[in-house]
Amino acid sequence: MHLDVQDLRNFYYRSTLGRAAQASIRNRLLQFWPDATGQTMAGFGFAAPLMRPYLAEARRVIALMPGPQGVMQWPAGMPNVSVLCEETSWPIETGRVDRLVVMHGLETSERPSELVEECRRVLGPGGRAIFVVPNRAGFWARSDKTPFGYGRPYTLTQLENQLRLHEFTIERHAAALYRLPSQKRFWLKSGAMFDRIGRRLPTMLAGGVFMVEVSKQTHPQRGHMTRVQRANPIRVLEGLSNPLPEPV
Repeated sequence: MHLDVQDLRNFYYRSTLGRAAQASIRNRLLQFWPDATGQTMAGFGFAAPLMRPYLAEARRVIALMPGPQGVMQWPAGMPNVSVLCEETSWPIETGRVDRLVVMHGLETSERPSELVEECRRVLGPGGRAIFVVPNRAGFWARSDKTPFGYGRPYTLTQLENQLRLHEFTIERHAAALYRLPSQKRFWLKSGAMFDRIGRRLPTMLAGGVFMVEVSKQTHPQRGHMTRVQRANPIRVLEGLSNPLPEPV
């Protein structure tokens, strides 16, 4: 079940809680990838709020938004780089992307396995992706007042196992959104404190979302190569005009 792009935009850009959630996840992303100079970066789902810091330094930034969700112009006040696309068929050449961010894409997809395979297709050798999904045990997955309350939440083990099935290598994981998903003034003001405390807790026990970084590794073929010897066409024709003696 995809949320409408207008609901996502209103949450992340027009609500105090949404802007705080955006900052919390984006700060974690910048810890993973502090620099993207000269790289091609793409986001799928509604990852646009996380990618603004890379607009100035990346070689190219693309915001892919699935058809059931809808698309909006992004970034505001700059040339548009957002694209409406099929969920499992993106208008990107194979191996073209260096960095990929997926948020509000995997948990809402009706074909998650095909979606992960499409993520692998567009990544180049050594390319990396970060999947952001709701934590099944977190408070954010239990509240339908935020986008993280929709779709299928994950445990960390479930997410990593699904990514391994598609031959991704797990590099590292983290959590974000330790604050409560509440619009009340007290919780909004104390949210930054909860984020600082939460980073010291085990990833499995806290956080509204999981962030798993994976890489696409290509392994060279191993073993002995066997060459197939083709028949000499000249020798074949020779046998027609001058038959060879049969072996005894």
